[in-house]
Amino acid sequence: MAFNTTMSSKTTTSLSEINVTPLVDVVLVLLIIFMVTAPILQTGIDVNLPETRTVAEVDPTSRAIISISNDDLLYFRSDPVNYNELPQLLEREALDKSKPIYLRADRDVKWKTVVSVFDQLRVSGYHNIQVVTRPWKEKR
Repeated sequence: MAFNTTMSSKTTTSLSEINVTPLVDVVLVLLIIFMVTAPILQTGIDVNLPETRTVAEVDPTSRAIISISNDDLLYFRSDPVNYNELPQLLEREALDKSKPIYLRADRDVKWKTVVSVFDQLRVSGYHNIQVVTRPWKEKR
């Protein structure tokens, strides 16, 4: 608390209040930044999927998804995974082997890579493997 002396030699206290306006401004700016960046962070791995006529919607947050990028890099959900460590990772996750596991592969990935990951999943005990594609668009 600060004391001020006036000409009449009376001591008065100064009013000390916190100015809340800058705090509110900063909080609102941070809120807007988080609202804009949150959907971007949830998109996952960018994979150019092949097109098919029969497509089912997949919710990436609630499913086990294995992705193969254009660079032949392997991802489990959004985390990079070594091909040889995939069985151990699936065991740690304790996924239900009767539920489907989804395989997303870029359309430019070599077939050999897709088949080897598919085989690794089958050896690990997952027999309900579904391949994710995007809807077919007619070319005009």
